[in-house]
Amino acid sequence: MAASVRLAQKVRKKVAGAVPVRHFSTSLVRPVSKLVQPPIQVYGLEGRYATALYSAASKKKQLEQTEKELARVLALMKDPKLSAVVMNPHIKGAAKQKAVQNVLVKEKLSPITLNFINVLAENGRLPYTPGVVSSFGKIMSAHRGEVLCSVTTAQPLDEANLTELKSTLHGFLAKGEVLKLELKTDPTILGGMIVSIGDKYVDMSTKTKIQKLSKIIQLPV
Repeated sequence: MAASVRLAQKVRKKVAGAVPVRHFSTSLVRPVSKLVQPPIQVYGLEGRYATALYSAASKKKQLEQTEKELARVLALMKDPKLSAVVMNPHIKGAAKQKAVQNVLVKEKLSPITLNFINVLAENGRLPYTPGVVSSFGKIMSAHRGEVLCSVTTAQPLDEANLTELKSTLHGFLAKGEVLKLELKTDPTILGGMIVSIGDKYVDMSTKTKIQKLSKIIQLPV
């Protein structure tokens, strides 16, 4: 938690001193205020940066705007030329920062987003940008009351089964929560399904059932 607070303070300094986006300001004009806690805790280095950004954007009332801009930043950083610079460990941080700055200043992004990317660049964390964006997205989903659910089946579900599945999954939701369903197909599970919703994980795949049965058969009599 202390690491998150320190990181949030650094981000807050950047945002507090934000000037026209052409310059990636680093000046400080206001004292740092208390960290705004996210609705869920996300872990790891990416989680700390995402938490710090959530706090800064929340205080500026720019959460939704920041989320949209991060998606644009991520798309831009997937450009092969820029990605080759950002992901190359032999290129110095200053060169990476300049390369990213040259691309982002043309996008008319908000100072908070530009200054946050600058923090990543200064700390040598630009390669972690996809993970940070993913963690921020999880926080924002929780902020909107969304419950992420992933369902994997061997074949795509037909309309009737999908309707029944959604009805069942809604039974896990608390009042005010919204289901955000992601459907995946994986022929290797053979049949059944694997469900991950919130902090719950249920493997009902045919593959797992066969593996369990195989272990039982191999037990000594």
